[in-house]
Amino acid sequence: MDKLISILTQLGSGFLTSIALFFLTLIFSIPLGLLVAKGRMSKNKVISSLVRFYISVMRGTPLMLQLLLVYFGPYYLFNINLRSLKLGPIDYRNIAAVIGFSINYAAYFGEIFRSGIQSMSKGQYEAATVLGFSKTQTYFRIILPQVIKRVLPAVTNEIITLVKDTSLAQAISVIEMFTVAKQISAAQASVIPLFVAGVFYYVFNGLVEIVMNRFEKKMNYYQ
Repeated sequence: MDKLISILTQLGSGFLTSIALFFLTLIFSIPLGLLVAKGRMSKNKVISSLVRFYISVMRGTPLMLQLLLVYFGPYYLFNINLRSLKLGPIDYRNIAAVIGFSINYAAYFGEIFRSGIQSMSKGQYEAATVLGFSKTQTYFRIILPQVIKRVLPAVTNEIITLVKDTSLAQAISVIEMFTVAKQISAAQASVIPLFVAGVFYYVFNGLVEIVMNRFEKKMNYYQ
């Protein structure tokens, strides 16, 4: 029992890092995903082509590679050393991890939001115009709430995937939970720390699923 408590205590700090990375990624990637969706649907061919290329690169290359490029790219490409950059207690490794995850997941969220927006019938836009709504009011008060309702299952899948993907931050030496679990496992020559870390991920994903399911039921106001 003492050994298990010691493992849980050591995993705690790594778990906090994983949770922080998870929430910061959501905070930045979801709004960015909406912008990506709008850019993807833009009537300007240059903008839509650039956004389409961005989405293709983000979805077609490994997330680990993208993290490495965000962290090492500024130095090797432009000879800019950002490793000493800090925002309070957060160093550049953590900043690079948040940037890498955010731009990656924004591409996926962008495609999800685009499919939801394009699924809306033209009649709703026409009705909003007749009622005197501006384009901005139509988008935020009529279209977006319905889009959120339609895309919630797909967004939930991506959020659950994000919980597990936080372990990839170890590629740039971010000390998140899985990294701590591996270190403890190697030091103790035991798989128990890895098993405990798996339980952490499973339980947290279960909580995420419960929250998202409740939110989805709340959005199903016609049922």
